[in-house]
Amino acid sequence: MNNKSHNKVISYIWGIADDVLRDVFVRGKYRDIILPFTVLRRLDVLLEETKEKVLENDQFLIGNKIDDKSALIKFSGYPFYNTSRYTMGKNSLTDAKFKFVSLMSDPDRIDSNLEEYLDGFSPNVQEIISKFKIRNQLETMREAGITFALIEKLVSNEINLSPHDVINSRGEKLPGLTNLGMGYVFEELIRKFNEENNEEAGEHFTPREIIRLMTHIMFEPLKGKLKEHARYSIYDPACGSGGMLTEAEHFAEKITDHKSKFVLYGQEVNPETYAICTSDMLIKDEDPENIAYGSTLGNDGFMGQEFDFMLSNPPYGKSWKIDIDAIQDKNKILDSRFQVGTPRSSDGQLLFLSNMAYKMKKNTGLGSRVASVHNGSALFTGDAGSGESNIRRWLIENDWLECIIGLPKNMFYNTGISTYIFILNNRKPDQRKGKVQLIDASDIYQKMRKSLGNKSYELTKYHIRQITDIYLDFKETEQSKIFDNSGFGYQKIIVERPLRLSCQFSKEKVDSLRFLETLRDEMEYIYDRLGEEVYSNLNPHKEAILKYWENNEIKVSPANKNKLFDSKFWLGQRAIMEAAQKLFTHFGDAISHDFNSYKPDIDKALKSLDLKLGNSEKKQIINAVSWKNEEAERVIKKTEKDGTIIYESDADLRDAENVPLLEDIDEYFEREVAPHVPDAWIDYTKTTIGYEISFTKYFYKYQPLRSLEEITKDLIKVEKESEGLLKKILQ
Repeated sequence: MNNKSHNKVISYIWGIADDVLRDVFVRGKYRDIILPFTVLRRLDVLLEETKEKVLENDQFLIGNKIDDKSALIKFSGYPFYNTSRYTMGKNSLTDAKFKFVSLMSDPDRIDSNLEEYLDGFSPNVQEIISKFKIRNQLETMREAGITFALIEKLVSNEINLSPHDVINSRGEKLPGLTNLGMGYVFEELIRKFNEENNEEAGEHFTPREIIRLMTHIMFEPLKGKLKEHARYSIYDPACGSGGMLTEAEHFAEKITDHKSKFVLYGQEVNPETYAICTSDMLIKDEDPENIAYGSTLGNDGFMGQEFDFMLSNPPYGKSWKIDIDAIQDKNKILDSRFQVGTPRSSDGQLLFLSNMAYKMKKNTGLGSRVASVHNGSALFTGDAGSGESNIRRWLIENDWLECIIGLPKNMFYNTGISTYIFILNNRKPDQRKGKVQLIDASDIYQKMRKSLGNKSYELTKYHIRQITDIYLDFKETEQSKIFDNSGFGYQKIIVERPLRLSCQFSKEKVDSLRFLETLRDEMEYIYDRLGEEVYSNLNPHKEAILKYWENNEIKVSPANKNKLFDSKFWLGQRAIMEAAQKLFTHFGDAISHDFNSYKPDIDKALKSLDLKLGNSEKKQIINAVSWKNEEAERVIKKTEKDGTIIYESDADLRDAENVPLLEDIDEYFEREVAPHVPDAWIDYTKTTIGYEISFTKYFYKYQPLRSLEEITKDLIKVEKESEGLLKKILQ
């Protein structure tokens, strides 16, 4: 690869933006013009040699009323074609039977001719043009009169985007650009634009050194194991502009001495980056049909397919609500890729990891390898039984999680948070089976001379080698920890304590039953305003009450409004209060600390007083006259046939404990819980399994506190330095 000539091409194209687009487009929009027109010029020069042949056969198809023009790719020599009578820079020979002309040949009509030229491209290029939204820019270009200048720059003999050598105006030879070389030029332009617009870079662009680290980890363990002349697939479910795919392909070809074939697949939801990626595929003679458009989560572009290698930097902290209907219906999961669970709708990053794990090859010797970048949320967010925890459990219990690498902070353009590379492998070597390696690479970096957005650190080739070697060595060191799979699992047990209630009737408690507890505020307001009128007719006051609620932003559901304006509801509630008054007369203000005997006494009293109350009315009275008291007797729920007493649990005292996965929960309970709360018990029906990975815990480095002597010395020093300062200020 001739980097010197490539860099000249890049500099020239980069300069077009300042020479032609300045003052017409804002700087952040330069890429919207430069990238698509660079692609079009590359396609244009590739099609020049076969242009006449394509026009001839297009006329044949038209004459025979054949609408399907896919056969033209046989004559163009590429998986695309253009049937317009224009090229960007070349005219046909004067004696050509099927003539074509350069857009430059008619400056006055160049804008309308450009539109005809764009319309002549094959459907796959039309899709790229559409996603780039090129036609949206044409009016601005026409009004500013820059179309001719832009194309003139691109077809100049000072730049060579063709695969053949050309001579420039100074007689110098400009080497031709191979597909690989053009791919490099295009990727560098993408990188430069992404760095300049760094507020968007994190969404579409992963720093190249991170990709290189991922590809080293992905492919180096398989050096010498990939078969010659075999075809392997590489997939990125959030491929952006295709940088990861390209870098993975380059490295894979390098370690196989170009003796194996690697086929690229990807999916991208953003139309512009999709267009960039498919353009890159066309430029490098890859199949653009292997790049799917749309959301990977909601519309899998490769349903049922499995891949040899997968790598990605999916969006994290990004909602997937737009895809939720395609993935699940209420609590039922519809998509088999996500059967183990779905995370909270505000962050879909683990769904991308689940998608890749689901697409791992199951019936090949090498299986599949996955490298995926995530933030810390993927490690520990989600309680036991949650979607996030269940996804981690699925990966670990299937023994697919091979390694997690903690990267330095400030590695990405739009975030300084900690990030981690997950490595999955469903064909672990024997020494890694049942194990997970954690690598703390947070201190392996060098500072950049100039920050790009949030990116202030970078990895050099030496750092990539260092981290890769730590991974390959698979040894316990200060930066590498190795754990059994079960070490990340835990049992979440629910510890219950008994409900203890005391009971006593009083006038205040009885009076409180005039109002339903859940509507107390609303009922008190209405009763204070209307008094006994609430028991006869509320309709004349309805409008005023509704206006009061509206003005004071009090939200009342339609069902509750119906209750509050219904005198029967008020009368029913008063009947409960009157029944409680009779019970108060019966019991007096005696206090009981044993609910187990007091409740049957209430039932007997209701019967003797001939008070007929439903369960809900009786519950209102009991709730009003009882309260929690740690000194009271435990409330019995039921007694089993064998005499075992089951107590009611107190939700306010309920607690949870996380017990290591392989530890006996009863032994843990007796050791850690029972000595402190002797009346507690475990609700075994609520025990759930969870998985989390805490880098902070595993790589914690104790920092000793400063001694009292050191602190005292510093204070004395500061005091001496500031001596007399106050006097000067006050003078």
